[in-house]
Amino acid sequence: MKICGVEIKGTEAIICLLNYQDGLFSLPDCRVRKVDFDKQNRTSDLRYFQSTFAKLMQDYKIDKVIIKERPTKGKFAGGGLGFKIEAAIQLIEPLSVELMSATLLKASLKRNPVTVAFAETGLKVFQENAFIVAYAHHMNLQYPPQDNE
Repeated sequence: MKICGVEIKGTEAIICLLNYQDGLFSLPDCRVRKVDFDKQNRTSDLRYFQSTFAKLMQDYKIDKVIIKERPTKGKFAGGGLGFKIEAAIQLIEPLSVELMSATLLKASLKRNPVTVAFAETGLKVFQENAFIVAYAHHMNLQYPPQDNE
């Protein structure tokens, strides 16, 4: 299963493609590491971002997109444009999109820690959270969380 992990920062959707097949992970090559949203905040810009993201997912035959959920309140709350980006991705038909909460992410990593050093993946440093979200979702599929977690 090919999953695209997404972390939204500011006006960018940082992505990492992660494939899990026959018990092995692989990081497929991708022509981009992030998809930018123009800060002018026009309807046409949002539609362009959405179509660009949709085309990227279609080209790489992505089965599911997992977005790292951002808090809506507090010191680390996401900005308005970030939530527009999130909604634009969620509304892409027929793409399967889920949000992963910080609580679920931490629980998954506690049960199934990443066994390879991130530096050895060949990804850029800014892609680490997108990678971790994709990895955690794969692990949740393979080893579902127990009810008491």
